[in-house]
Amino acid sequence: METKWLEDFISLAETHNFSRSAALRHVTQPAFSRRIQSLENWLGTDLVDRTSYPTSLTPAGVVFYEQALEMLGQINGVRTLLRGKRAVAQTSVDFAVPHTLSLTFMPKWLTALEQGFAPINSRLMALNVHDAVLQLVDGGCDLLLCYHHPRQPVQLDPGSYDMLVLGREALRAYARCDKTRTPDFSLPGSAAAPLPFLSYTNNAYLGRMVELILTDAKQPLHLETCYETDMAEGLKMMALEGRGVAFLPESAVTRELKQKQLARADGGAPEWEIDMEIRLYRERPSPQRPGKALVESLWQYLTQAGKTRTGKRRARAAAPLA
Repeated sequence: METKWLEDFISLAETHNFSRSAALRHVTQPAFSRRIQSLENWLGTDLVDRTSYPTSLTPAGVVFYEQALEMLGQINGVRTLLRGKRAVAQTSVDFAVPHTLSLTFMPKWLTALEQGFAPINSRLMALNVHDAVLQLVDGGCDLLLCYHHPRQPVQLDPGSYDMLVLGREALRAYARCDKTRTPDFSLPGSAAAPLPFLSYTNNAYLGRMVELILTDAKQPLHLETCYETDMAEGLKMMALEGRGVAFLPESAVTRELKQKQLARADGGAPEWEIDMEIRLYRERPSPQRPGKALVESLWQYLTQAGKTRTGKRRARAAAPLA
């Protein structure tokens, strides 16, 4: 049994809604349902009455809800106890970052940050989006760096968490190309000859972004999935081998575009791309959880830097044309 199964079940017991709980747990509804079923299989009994709406618990589910709360409380209590015995490094910053951003955005951003702020001792945990968010919520990191889109948001209480927008990034279709930058494959494909599609798995955040692109496209795309992974870097390597079309963040392909190894497979059409914000989150300091002084200084620096950039953009926009 996994701890996240308990957390999933507790959420479902409290919301009585699979879709709502899946959103709160930052997973797709099919994945959330599978995890509830895995818990039921492990216990050997049904916890959810699937014959009624709204969702309700079976008698066994009602009993297990109280036990799940107690078990999860004990697990978290032990973790808090052991963490309290470990010396907290006040001179380092712990980051939780989804895999793609840890490889593409984070290195350059951290280098630029240190040039203006100061050298930083940092520890990076590369995780999927769901687990990265949990690290912040559970106090396992100081800062969370992640993508955000209004139709697939990271749902953190703005009363408890501070947020900064660090930048924006587009997700587009790419394919291997020749020296003239002509791609091996070009959207939209056809029903008779669908394009080989290098796809994200269902539980990948970027996979959900691709689903939005496909759903919103005015002209349908004809794609046939030939490979799946939850890592953008893995899809990029397959695209470089000429195996198909992959939707990749622009920061992941900067070098390959410059070296004429990959090219846009969408012909520059904006309908087949989507923009995401790159956001930084922290738990808002409180008397009970004041956080690290270093993190506070860093946050204030980033906040001021963001205001300065916004002011310069407004000044340029207001400047009269020559």
